[in-house]
Amino acid sequence: MVDLPGLVHRTEHVNGIELHAVELGEGPLVLLVHGFPESWYSWRFQLPALAEAGYRAVAIDVRGYGRSSRPERIEDYRMLRHVADNVALVAALGEESAVIVGHDWGAPIAWSSAHLRPDVFRAVAGLSVPFTPSGSTRPTEAFAAMGGDEEFYISYFQEPGRAEAEIEGDPRSWLLGILYTASGDGVRAARAAGVPPSGRIAPGGQMRDRFVYPDTMPDWLSTADLDLYAGEFARSGFTGPLNRYRNVDRDWEDLAVLRGRPIEVPALFVGGRLDGPTRWGGRAIERFPVTLPRLHRSEILPGCGHWVQQERPDEVNALLLEFLATLG
Repeated sequence: MVDLPGLVHRTEHVNGIELHAVELGEGPLVLLVHGFPESWYSWRFQLPALAEAGYRAVAIDVRGYGRSSRPERIEDYRMLRHVADNVALVAALGEESAVIVGHDWGAPIAWSSAHLRPDVFRAVAGLSVPFTPSGSTRPTEAFAAMGGDEEFYISYFQEPGRAEAEIEGDPRSWLLGILYTASGDGVRAARAAGVPPSGRIAPGGQMRDRFVYPDTMPDWLSTADLDLYAGEFARSGFTGPLNRYRNVDRDWEDLAVLRGRPIEVPALFVGGRLDGPTRWGGRAIERFPVTLPRLHRSEILPGCGHWVQQERPDEVNALLLEFLATLG
């Protein structure tokens, strides 16, 4: 587990919930938003790098995770709620603006925050999941088509209780499986073993059926790191995090007003060459000159999987600091 001396834990009452955050450093605010299935700790390599460079780095537990509130209703995890959480947190921290950085589900939350409130979020960086403007197809229909004869994992997550039943039988093992399988190391191991892609579930199967497991823990994920993640999910459960997936159609309806409108603030994208969402988002990346007209850089890291800021912290930190330096 990474030692983070000087880290300050705080809980703010924002947007009707309690939002847990950790911070390090002083200077312009950089808000870090994690994805699934992670926590604030997924930014353990970025917090000290940002602080040392003169920034106030704040990593949150997204609603439903860790020490943040866990609303019961599915609709309380819609994108508009997450954006409102971020806006209110910036104010609660005594700031007027921030640069927002998101990974995995945190990336769409970051993109949407900058899209809806460019007055608050003066720049945005998305990791793994490119900015993908809403189209004419309902998301659940699009994800069903991506599964083909099998079931795409986002479709698998739609039914309340279904994925929870799989995960909660052995949460620690499931977390290790998904974290390793989606990493660059795991993708290479799965290919070598002839294991089918993990993003699809065979009829009647479970997501874990296509997990691969390491013989020894990879450099970027220690046993202590895994224990921390497992402990946080023992606290929060998985229903809140999975409810984010259960709002994709609701988000499509809520954000229809933004269709065709680019994100106007400076932007950065970082993905992994072996990362599923980055590969699936190839067409969205090609459209960046139109959808992200103030794009600073789009960088795809060779050999890297899904957990880009954990697998390749030095490169991601350098890219973030380079981007931040251009903002003044």
